[in-house]
Amino acid sequence: MQFLKLLFIRHAESTGNIERRMQGQGEYPLTKHGKHQAEKLGQALLKEGWIPTHVYSSPLRRTLQTTKLALAPFQSHPPAYISDLTNAPSTSDVDAEPVIITYMDDLKEFHNGIFQGLTWSEARIRYPDLCHKLESTPDWIPVPEAETLQEIRDRAHRFIQKILTRHRNGDRLWIVTHSGFLPHLIAEVLGVDRSWRISSHNTAMFEFWIDHDRWHLDNENRYNTDLWQIRRFNDYRHLTENP
Repeated sequence: MQFLKLLFIRHAESTGNIERRMQGQGEYPLTKHGKHQAEKLGQALLKEGWIPTHVYSSPLRRTLQTTKLALAPFQSHPPAYISDLTNAPSTSDVDAEPVIITYMDDLKEFHNGIFQGLTWSEARIRYPDLCHKLESTPDWIPVPEAETLQEIRDRAHRFIQKILTRHRNGDRLWIVTHSGFLPHLIAEVLGVDRSWRISSHNTAMFEFWIDHDRWHLDNENRYNTDLWQIRRFNDYRHLTENP
């Protein structure tokens, strides 16, 4: 049986992560450790034979670097075998041409307005009243110049609809993005009307298989778990396993 396979990936460790900055759409490169994480991600996926037919990435520097480093082993050492025997293409079915990375603004981290680039301590000094309000209630309080939650969710919806239009069963997608945006993407794939907080380690993978041919059917197949599969969730074993 053929599936449309979606592999969502969080970027590797960035300098902003280490400094605990609210990175937003600011440009932060990977740390040395982050580059190693991205390389291990690529090596693990190569070993699995998880060969992408298409790669989508946020264009921000930390995701751009992660994507290129993870994809590099596939360009220089094509997989010799496929470990996933379910819907697994043979290596002869895989285009030998380099996979093109499509950079999409819709995959950027949420824009956090006046907080962008600040640590929380710096924000409390610069905007004490706003930070006090945010700390004193669980309700959503808009941050000046930032995206609204609805705008973020709309971006996620727009991206998922684009890939459902462009792709079909048999396609295998890497989608490299950010921890703050991942929950909204996953909520859109799952078809839920809330966005849930989701832990995502640097270079963690979230893998979904969907039967594209039956995606839009409004019958009991919507409840058929053979057609919609969560294959892994916040999986970063590649960072802890020995090569």
